[in-house]
Amino acid sequence: MLKKCFVAVFTQMLVLALAAPPVMAQTGGTPMRTPDGQPDVSGIFTFRTLTPLERPTQFEGRDSLSAEEAAAFEASERTRQNRDLFDPVSGAPNAGYQPRAEGGVLSYNEFWYERGIELTSDKRTSLIIDPPNGRRPPRTEAAQVAARERRAHTEIHRYDSYENRTMTDRCLGTSVAGPPLRAGAYNNNMMIFQTADHVVIQNEMASQARVIPLADTAKPPFGQLKGVSRAHWDGETLVIETTNFRSDSALTGPNMHLIERLTRLDPDTVAYEYTVTDATVYTAPYTAMIPLRRTDGPIFEYACHEGNIGLSGILAGARELERQGRELRR
Repeated sequence: MLKKCFVAVFTQMLVLALAAPPVMAQTGGTPMRTPDGQPDVSGIFTFRTLTPLERPTQFEGRDSLSAEEAAAFEASERTRQNRDLFDPVSGAPNAGYQPRAEGGVLSYNEFWYERGIELTSDKRTSLIIDPPNGRRPPRTEAAQVAARERRAHTEIHRYDSYENRTMTDRCLGTSVAGPPLRAGAYNNNMMIFQTADHVVIQNEMASQARVIPLADTAKPPFGQLKGVSRAHWDGETLVIETTNFRSDSALTGPNMHLIERLTRLDPDTVAYEYTVTDATVYTAPYTAMIPLRRTDGPIFEYACHEGNIGLSGILAGARELERQGRELRR
């Protein structure tokens, strides 16, 4: 079980040592530059948003909402997601609230959450901008079969060993941490550092740093948890290409090819766009765009392992049920 990060200030000195000095925001349309002349995409940012990755069916055929529609959607989403509207002990809805379909006791109350509270500034109905319908392409038939087989295997073996638990359960990472970036319930913050020959992306979620060379250097022959990334500049845009994902860590699988693009729009905003291509899973590529908005920070330590008894409790409970001859609840 993940444990929400506590208030210990992030102090990874190695990464800080790599950071270039801050650049004063420039005006008059002059691009921001690092001391060595590169486009400046560095800073502390948040990517939290209420804009869903895929377009909801209620907005089919609509790229964006009016100001009035956006305000109504934001208000309804904030109410729907508010965990404090449920009694923390019984899970029953508090007086005056229409319960959500799922109901039940939840992991945290609102003190721990840091979700988005508004749509993107352009009031888009989805973060996906291609395909035009705002949704991921259909999965291949082989990918659908493989997904069914994985679900069936998980149902039978999920309590066998720590190796059968998710990467999140094991504090080894989470899909929200990326790459690519995806907004989640909390820890939607990041730091970007630049040097003359490297870019470092440090996520608050799972406290994982990607140290990315600005050169096409040799790649290891094996997959890695966050893939293997190489970057280059295309005008004012930083382009990051990532391959060599481990089969248990990528968004789609080991064949995923990821292109990320970061472009400074103004002193407070960096456009983050990514394209996922995996012909073994999706019938076509898809592209999403998330605005990275400057925040004063700091980002915090992500304390998942320390005092985390969730994983041992899950497995110990399963062994006890087996000892009693009782069926494991799937």
